[in-house]
Amino acid sequence: MLHLTLRQLKVFEFVAKNRSFSRAAEALHLSQPAVSMQVRQLEESVGLPLFEQMGKKIFLTEAGQEMFHCSRVIAGQLEEMEGVLGRMKGLDQGRLKITVVSTANYFAPQLLASFCQRHSGVTVSLDVTNREVLLQQLANNETDMAIMGQPPDGQDLGTESFMENPLVVIASPGHALAGKKGIPVKQLAGETFLVREAGSGTRSAMERIFQEHGIALNAGMVMSTNEAIKQAVQAGMGLGIVSLHTVALELETGRLAILDVESFPILRHWFVVHRQNKRLSPVAAGFKAFLLQEAAALMARNQASPLSSMPSS
Repeated sequence: MLHLTLRQLKVFEFVAKNRSFSRAAEALHLSQPAVSMQVRQLEESVGLPLFEQMGKKIFLTEAGQEMFHCSRVIAGQLEEMEGVLGRMKGLDQGRLKITVVSTANYFAPQLLASFCQRHSGVTVSLDVTNREVLLQQLANNETDMAIMGQPPDGQDLGTESFMENPLVVIASPGHALAGKKGIPVKQLAGETFLVREAGSGTRSAMERIFQEHGIALNAGMVMSTNEAIKQAVQAGMGLGIVSLHTVALELETGRLAILDVESFPILRHWFVVHRQNKRLSPVAAGFKAFLLQEAAALMARNQASPLSSMPSS
């Protein structure tokens, strides 16, 4: 009979996910020797090595892969039990794990803060990442739900839109097109664009509208964050296409301008997404209902909406 603890399984799972003792220690707020000791004790209980080291990298052994699978199943069952018990307590207690794409981080904290003000006993874990990692977390059931732009087709996901997400063309205030009215999309063919990485929702929408108008996208530089794109556009390195929700401060302070381009803004939506068959905890179900019923109106009230300063297309 195995003699192991839930703590050992948790530490092992973090090492296995991160493929690193030091990163697991950092994530768990433990010392690296403490993490190594927990894994060593687990290996002694199992009677087999769970990791093997090749150079500076560590890999799961066959036994480690089996242990990782079982530890994930056990963690999922514990979370489900916690959710069942939480239903008996209502919305005043519980944990909420939310993952958002980096663009949504411009408004997600405001929504979470408003929700937590009503339910002060709720503990929130917010992970801000890119689209690829977010989808992987959903596939691995590592998050309660996610906030993202257009969800992918053909995956076992429950998706509902809760707020509009207009995409606009931004430029430095001194750009030659700034202040002009009714700019044809084809006039953008000669402009250099700062773009997100391939696969991002904004990049896909940008490529689609350029393709619809039969013009080539001149991508001057690929950047991994909207902040980098905004800084580059401010510096006059080119134009960008970003969510309107990401540029409120820059518009207010006059550091960026929205170009009045035909067919813009591209009207998309923000979605709340979770596994189709996931049994949501009371807290997660409550937050989802909050997003669907109140998010759009709340954001409109909390911000001096830049929509009023947008050029009409």
